[in-house]
Amino acid sequence: MPAMYKVRPLHSAEVLAGHLPTCMYPLPNLHRAPGTAAPPPQEEVDPSLQALESRQEEILKRLYELKSAVDGLSKMIQTPDADFDVTNIIQTDEFSPLTTNGADLDLMLGKDYGALKDVVINANPSLPPLSLLVIHSLLCERYKILSAVHTHSSVKSVPENLLKCFGEQTKKQPRHEYQLGFTLIWKDVPKPQMKFSIQTMCPIEGEGNIARFLFSLFGQKYNAITSTLIDSWVDTAIFQLKEGSSKERGAVLRSMNAALGKSSWLVGNELTVADVVAWCALQQTGTANMAPANVQKWMKSCENLAPFSSVMKLLK
Repeated sequence: MPAMYKVRPLHSAEVLAGHLPTCMYPLPNLHRAPGTAAPPPQEEVDPSLQALESRQEEILKRLYELKSAVDGLSKMIQTPDADFDVTNIIQTDEFSPLTTNGADLDLMLGKDYGALKDVVINANPSLPPLSLLVIHSLLCERYKILSAVHTHSSVKSVPENLLKCFGEQTKKQPRHEYQLGFTLIWKDVPKPQMKFSIQTMCPIEGEGNIARFLFSLFGQKYNAITSTLIDSWVDTAIFQLKEGSSKERGAVLRSMNAALGKSSWLVGNELTVADVVAWCALQQTGTANMAPANVQKWMKSCENLAPFSSVMKLLK
């Protein structure tokens, strides 16, 4: 039967007789003409590429800021206090010119790029932990601190001065520009509680223990004898001066008077956490007016410091 139409063969007999091609059909090189050298590399960067890189850097910066904010919130959400009802929130950014850089905090607390270190404290407004407020003010003189006050649903009302214990709200900076977060939650708890590292740290309980932790952020180093004396005075102030009987308080005041007759502060010639806790215990128990001469002089030295005088306003 004759063919309906004729198709021209794609390959000649000579090609088939030699070797078969490795491709179906050849295509011309679109990048450069045959026999010409490759063009020299461009020295100037494409403006569109520069714009793309700038946009990428801006997006990464915003992602770091969002990560920092989420990490800070997760530390409160993952604690047993996740049920708190924020009925009053005051945020401040108190800081003064730094006398040191953030490397000290990174060394003591560990460095986590893009995340702010947060200290979260629960305290009962019926017995505010004055020593923690004093140490907070001292820390603000050295570090850039993002401070916040919250009210838990277990507390019906909180005095206005306690809601503003960290000062009035001021202009906030991006979260990642601070060195430490300090969050105080007024809650119905038997004693102050603090959490710093949610994953690896059990809650610290007790005003004295929390005060020790916070004061350690100043990086002061003491020998074994000095450290023991400081711890002893802190325990004495909490368990005997603040929570003890009138007889125990009288004995503590006599011991303080004897110690302050030998030095300007309870331990050595510089302010320690023992002075902070003892001064606050005297203020809360109402025994400051009954203190002997050396104790009275020491109390005036404390009150000449701004962090102590600012806390005194909360007692009025």
